[in-house]
Amino acid sequence: MIKCLVIDDEPLARSIVLEYLQNYPDIQVMQECGDGFEGVKAIMQHQPDLVFLDIQMPKISGFEMLELIDAAPGVIFTTAFDEYAIKAFEANAIDYLLKPFSADRFDAAIKKWLQQQQSTGQEPSKAADQAIVRHPEEQHRIVVKVGSNIRIIAVQEVQYLEAYDDYVKIYTKEGCFLKKKTMSYYEKTLSAEQFVRVHRSYIIALQELTRIEPFEKDSHIALLRTGTRIPLSKSGYGKLKTVLGI
Repeated sequence: MIKCLVIDDEPLARSIVLEYLQNYPDIQVMQECGDGFEGVKAIMQHQPDLVFLDIQMPKISGFEMLELIDAAPGVIFTTAFDEYAIKAFEANAIDYLLKPFSADRFDAAIKKWLQQQQSTGQEPSKAADQAIVRHPEEQHRIVVKVGSNIRIIAVQEVQYLEAYDDYVKIYTKEGCFLKKKTMSYYEKTLSAEQFVRVHRSYIIALQELTRIEPFEKDSHIALLRTGTRIPLSKSGYGKLKTVLGI
């Protein structure tokens, strides 16, 4: 039996997927979910093989939702917005169904997924697994998982980011949060007017900067409002001076 989830905030859209799935008795729908929070919990509970996932949903998007899953299932995106198609395939999605989609188009997506499963020596596609997928919401917020809870951090709350092995530490006044992304990802995603990468291991929020101080051997450090001292590389010091106009 193939376990499946349908995650979409529109009841009509979910009902269409359920109707098309009636032609596949081996696929069992474990749960319908109306938002990303519910979807994350359902994936963790049911460990599905396949998920039909909308992209634009209340609270958190489909892309953000998948970033919170340690081992994402196979994903077929279902959305009314074609501008996300490239990002979906960058995320190694199995297929991308543009609403309204026909039964034939739906069947083609299922066939594609089944073929991938049957391919020898090949894992089913894992959506958002190490993929560089950027979408507009991420300039304004960062979604993290804290235990079994999901937290949305507004970028205005971020003081600085620090590289930490395969993760990035995100520092706010309420504490430090881990996100499985790279510093390069956030350097490209966050607004260059608000954040500057001042070192290979650090990105600082300009609003948190109080002063720049000389350090040993012609190097410099940035002093933040919290008292945190951040080392500046030569290139980082140059970028910071350019942004500050000094």
